[in-house]
Amino acid sequence: MMRSAIFRRLGSIVLFPFASLVIHPFPGNGKSPLQKGKKKRAITTTTSPTSIQTRSHTSSSVNETEISHFSSLAASWWDPHGPSRPLHLMNPLRHDFIRSLSLASPGSSGPPSTYLDVGCGGGIFAESAARLPSTVKCTAIDPSSTILQIARQHAKKDPSLGPKLEYLNTSIERLSHPKVDVVTCFEVVEHVDYPSEFLDRLGEFVRPGGWLVMSTIARTWTSWVTTNLVAEDILRIVPKGTHDWNKYINEDELRGYFEQRPEKWGEVKVMGVVFVPGCGWKEVRGSEKLGNYFFGVRRVA
Repeated sequence: MMRSAIFRRLGSIVLFPFASLVIHPFPGNGKSPLQKGKKKRAITTTTSPTSIQTRSHTSSSVNETEISHFSSLAASWWDPHGPSRPLHLMNPLRHDFIRSLSLASPGSSGPPSTYLDVGCGGGIFAESAARLPSTVKCTAIDPSSTILQIARQHAKKDPSLGPKLEYLNTSIERLSHPKVDVVTCFEVVEHVDYPSEFLDRLGEFVRPGGWLVMSTIARTWTSWVTTNLVAEDILRIVPKGTHDWNKYINEDELRGYFEQRPEKWGEVKVMGVVFVPGCGWKEVRGSEKLGNYFFGVRRVA
């Protein structure tokens, strides 16, 4: 009973006690038995740790199956004890990470004033960002009209959000929007098709000196055991099909992707996080090699 109660608090996370199962991630070539036979993968199986699959510019990164899955969870998005509980618990760390990036920016004039939240879901981060005194405007987009309906209804509970928060039912490929201080993409990149084009498109909305901020999951045995085997198959605390382990992207793969574009991108910051039962989400140095992590990269031009 005790173990079951603990796991009900987890959801889409990597649990600290399971870190002992794996002390090293998969080799840089990305190969694993779970990837065999797949015609399309988020990461190619070359020997380069920096290769992320691409697609034609006219295509969309939106996966309709993923959209349908998360739309089915819309009604419970704002339930702090429901399936989205891990997102509610992680939200303070999102702000902590962004704050650390602002402090690290050379010549920073202060905290960010403009945000673009991509794949905003029910608006957990978007609402909290819009409430910050320094925020002038937060635009949040999601391709699911069902989820955005929930987000808009919840935002109406706080009239002060009106002029600062805007929700748009669109994909990043179809968006027309000015550049902002911070583009955020939390728990999204592991759910899109062909992340290379998706990352390129995200970068188009970051002003020079601004940050692209993401959170995702490393592709390791630890993350497979916790997010796929335990959470989905054994305890069933996360709806079946929430995660495709083959789409998980390792920290070194993301880092290498941006390092190959030095004319656009500069400093990289990473923060590994784990969920400790009874304590919540905690930063643990080096845990980005095992499971959940935040990733920030600064736009230079």
